[in-house]
Amino acid sequence: MSACTPLIRIKDVAREFTLGTTTVQALRGVTADVARGSFQFVLGPSGSGKSTLLYLLGALDQPSRGSIEVDGRQIEKMTLSEKNQFRRNEVGFIFQSFNLLGNLTALDNVLVPFLPVGVKPGLRRRAEELLDRVGLENRKRHRPHELSGGEQQRVAIARALLKQPQLVLADEPTGELDHSTGGEVIGCLRNLNTDHGTTVVLVTHDESYIESGDQVLRLRDGKIVDQQQA
Repeated sequence: MSACTPLIRIKDVAREFTLGTTTVQALRGVTADVARGSFQFVLGPSGSGKSTLLYLLGALDQPSRGSIEVDGRQIEKMTLSEKNQFRRNEVGFIFQSFNLLGNLTALDNVLVPFLPVGVKPGLRRRAEELLDRVGLENRKRHRPHELSGGEQQRVAIARALLKQPQLVLADEPTGELDHSTGGEVIGCLRNLNTDHGTTVVLVTHDESYIESGDQVLRLRDGKIVDQQQA
């Protein structure tokens, strides 16, 4: 794929949910591209469809209509096995809730996805290097209850990066943090984007993190109301 080819193509995507006798239209015909290597913000009020779109991009959900291509492959046409492989090998997920295991150290929480198949020394070294990169060089042996919220989110970022994904999907990663700590977390993601060309798609309510050159997509009532470069 050429560097100027969009990493993600979203074409007329709709997502409907049935709640009892009511049909909820979370997304209504969304069409957009996400440039390879971009830092993409997805903005909008609660209920606008931001998280739904993110879950579709990560193959955690299936569109009711339309298509999503990531690196030339249509997600909705993948088999279950192919989706699992795609999520495991190519996408890093970062959520508002840190999803850390309380009985494990920061280092072992980074290694969690690989524990069932065994952790080789090289992988453990890379996990330690990632914790160094996100400023936790002195906190590797600490458990989640010994870490601040910002430190826990950095562990979650390191865990997402261990697989060296081409795409990071972050759903309100600063939602439980104060603004200063949230800025540090966004800084970790920006370093990843700048140093490795990783495409970052970040859902947030807080527009103050946007910088010049970022891509911005705004949703309202399941539709795109604006898409531009900051």
